[in-house]
Amino acid sequence: METIHISATVRDVFGKKLTELRKNGQLPAVVYGNKKDNIAISVDTKEFKKAFTAAGYSTIVELKLDGQTSENVLIHDIATDPLTSEVSHVDLYRINMNKIIRTEVPLHFTGESAAVFQQEGTLFKNIEEIEVETLPATLPSHIEVDIAILDDFTKSIHVSDLKVEDGVTILTDLDQLICKVEPPRSEEEIAALDEEIGDAIPEGAEEDATEATEAGEAGETEGESKEGEAAKPATEPKAKE
Repeated sequence: METIHISATVRDVFGKKLTELRKNGQLPAVVYGNKKDNIAISVDTKEFKKAFTAAGYSTIVELKLDGQTSENVLIHDIATDPLTSEVSHVDLYRINMNKIIRTEVPLHFTGESAAVFQQEGTLFKNIEEIEVETLPATLPSHIEVDIAILDDFTKSIHVSDLKVEDGVTILTDLDQLICKVEPPRSEEEIAALDEEIGDAIPEGAEEDATEATEAGEAGETEGESKEGEAAKPATEPKAKE
């Protein structure tokens, strides 16, 4: 896999001044961990977004600081603006390449399930990531789950079915269900569900709703009538003699 890079510079801008930093296409960030001091840095916004798309939270990134020292890091956390959903701050965690780490790795679902596209079932995903333990050099960016084996509604895939490289230990319960295909609802099940929904509606609610709708329509009709009358002149113009 090609190495993912992020360039950064040490920053001395904090607080309200960060707004100007972001306007200039830079993201405030902090790098920490591995028994070293925390360092406040800034990274190019576009470069970070590209790196995050490729790396996510489970791929090692090479951080180059001020064009000199390089460190291996994981994107540990990102903060987003609640109004724009744009990334506003980044946490980068230093990695000791000789020390085993524990982290979550996403599952990538591949293939096609005959139970879905032929038998109209629905793919149910119980989990979409698992916890692993490994040295950073063997940390997978993702683990593939081939759903092609789900060719009927009796099949399922569990954590124990996953294949990982040597040196990677899965910590998630091996009996944990990952996914299965649920059959389409029968007419009887749909009817029973409709009945349950009907029973949940308070008695008289439908009548109240109908009356409210009729009253609203009557009010609209009356309003339209009054508007029509108001648009007419008070008296008909007399014909010129």
